[in-house]
Amino acid sequence: MKTYLVTGGAGFIGSNFVKYMLNKYGKNIKLIVLDKLTYAGNLKTLEENIGDIVFVKGDIANRDLVENIFVNYDIDYVVNFAAESHVDRSIENPKLFLETNIIGTQNLLDISRNYWQISEDKYKEGVKYLQVSTDEVYGSLGDTGYFTEKTPLDPRSPYSASKASADMIVQAYMETYKFPANITRCSNNYGPYHFPEKLIPLIIKNILNGDKLPVYGDGKNVRDWLYVEDHCKAIDVVINDGKLGEVYNVGGHNEKQNIEIVKIVIDTINKLMNENDEYKKVLDTDFENINYDLINYVTDRKGHDRRYAIDPTKITNDLGWYPETKFEDGIVKTIKWYLENQEWVQDVTSGDYQKYYEQMYSNR
Repeated sequence: MKTYLVTGGAGFIGSNFVKYMLNKYGKNIKLIVLDKLTYAGNLKTLEENIGDIVFVKGDIANRDLVENIFVNYDIDYVVNFAAESHVDRSIENPKLFLETNIIGTQNLLDISRNYWQISEDKYKEGVKYLQVSTDEVYGSLGDTGYFTEKTPLDPRSPYSASKASADMIVQAYMETYKFPANITRCSNNYGPYHFPEKLIPLIIKNILNGDKLPVYGDGKNVRDWLYVEDHCKAIDVVINDGKLGEVYNVGGHNEKQNIEIVKIVIDTINKLMNENDEYKKVLDTDFENINYDLINYVTDRKGHDRRYAIDPTKITNDLGWYPETKFEDGIVKTIKWYLENQEWVQDVTSGDYQKYYEQMYSNR
């Protein structure tokens, strides 16, 4: 039985990965979930899975804690989702991102190496460290072209700089110590359990509340969207079949402007509510008010990258993975989930989130 240490496993992508792995492998694997439970990590997300995992609350930068996990559970795979991940927050507090995303990653690498290494150039059979990264490390694209694994790193925000730094530390360990690892770089994820500071869940929440929909700049920034379950499948494939030392880009083939996403969400919510009156019960506004008049263009984010687009050819050709979920289907599944799980949304957006939201958007 393989034992996985999943860091950041109570966050958006991490919790979806935990659920995906339990659904696929059941009791044939053991999952140790380590999460600091900051604003974006919510144990309620894993409530139905608690009996099937070992949950440890803590920081990936805490050496004693991580070492104890390795001693107690004989870890085979480390899957590092743990990261401060919101660009806006990184602009407000860069230091926190450096501490978690860089120092925390180095701590995981060092402890993994100490416990897995048998000799100078040999490691325990069948172990691997997987660093979950982002397409934002590549910087910004023009109107054409795609990020490949050979695209130079060119981060533009404290967040992306911290993730690029973490990637380079992983690569340094792979080269210097022959450390068994892979790096995956994904495009924008969407789906269930996404904390509503990111575009899609934020827009859904505000529509249901009858609030304005903040759109940075002219709204024409382009992102490639990847359904979170497809991303989880890609990570599983890389863990099992990825060639050690390789980087794999994971993209969704779904390029869309931010303003296009906002209008799609408005239209989809309208359609779903016309089809099912039960959904209207979650509204804090009149159904007739859900329209494009809610869109509110706000001052653009500092250093806002214009376009991201990932080329996932390598992972498709080498490992047989491809994004299975069309955006048209994934966005409906996502919106339905939020409509049907308002208790979760209310739980994660109370208190400090509201203060942060008002700070970020009230004066723009």
